[in-house]
Amino acid sequence: MRRKEELSNGAVSPLAADLHDWYARNHRVLPWRGITDAYRIWISEIILQQTRVVQGYEYYNRFVSRFPDVRALAAADDDEVMKLWQGLGYYSRARNLLAAARQVVERFGGEFPRSYDDIRSLPGIGDYTAAAIASFAYGLPHAVVDGNVYRVLSRIYGIDTPIDTTEGKKLFAALADELLDRQDPGGYNQAMMEFGALYCVPRSPQCGGCIFADRCMALATGRVEELPVKQGRTVVKPRYFNYFYVRHGGYTWVRRREGRDIWRNLYELPLVETAEEQPLDALQQSEVWGELFAGAGRVSVSAQVYSCKHVLSHRVIHARFYVVETEQMPAMPGYLRIEAGTIGDYAVSRLTEGFFEKMSMNYPSLF
Repeated sequence: MRRKEELSNGAVSPLAADLHDWYARNHRVLPWRGITDAYRIWISEIILQQTRVVQGYEYYNRFVSRFPDVRALAAADDDEVMKLWQGLGYYSRARNLLAAARQVVERFGGEFPRSYDDIRSLPGIGDYTAAAIASFAYGLPHAVVDGNVYRVLSRIYGIDTPIDTTEGKKLFAALADELLDRQDPGGYNQAMMEFGALYCVPRSPQCGGCIFADRCMALATGRVEELPVKQGRTVVKPRYFNYFYVRHGGYTWVRRREGRDIWRNLYELPLVETAEEQPLDALQQSEVWGELFAGAGRVSVSAQVYSCKHVLSHRVIHARFYVVETEQMPAMPGYLRIEAGTIGDYAVSRLTEGFFEKMSMNYPSLF
């Protein structure tokens, strides 16, 4: 099969025609589809980055219900946005949403930009997201290239150029642009992405009934499971977090994570991070422990009440949680003292949320 389809001016490629037909019969009905509201399309695209539709669905509904337009989001309190985002992970997405919304108000008078370049200039919006918004909302001829598109095109055309190289990105971008239905770019992009998400899936796709089975190079050469090719592998490093839920007189302590580390702008319990797993007695001998609990008098530490392994894209967090009662008010430098009953008002990582969920079930008097 030829890798490029020769099209006359204005013609729709056979691939595009087949995709449109497949999509009409098989697409999922979702609240962000069939609309031209760039703001809501943008929200859906950001939520669905690194998030499955089944998980993102309710987050999208809650988000647009609370912030129905870009001005409402721009005026939002940072902590409220992070709390609404809690559980979705990849929290830089939420931070960029806020920054972009505020730029839309400042730079574009509160109207979501209508050109690809202006959309692309906003924080957190890359080539794929800009193309999705431009084509879905405004019918602009920009082809989307995401994981689904890489997979479909690499298999149909038998392309083994690694998708995470400069050469691969240019090759797939050019091919996607060539195949784009310029009469209906939004519909075509939706169809391509949906086909990859529902049918041409990463593992064990049902190739026998595929609409492209008669022209798929990967199927013909037995390479379906090998494509697309990815050259690099992320190095995953372990980290060891020891958290302490500290109680004194109805109060507890949290702090907002700052800097450029994971979970920035989320709140966390008092933390002692170690280079490797450490028993409790070793933690109590550490310098950080001494600083946190200076002036606390007698300190009563429960046995470890919760532990888990939390896998991120580039880190594996080995976490242990302890419950601590102090006789006197501990120093807790850098931490905010709050009423224990209000801790649910603070946005935390999914890791910490899991601890709270278990504790609220087993030890409700602590919350």
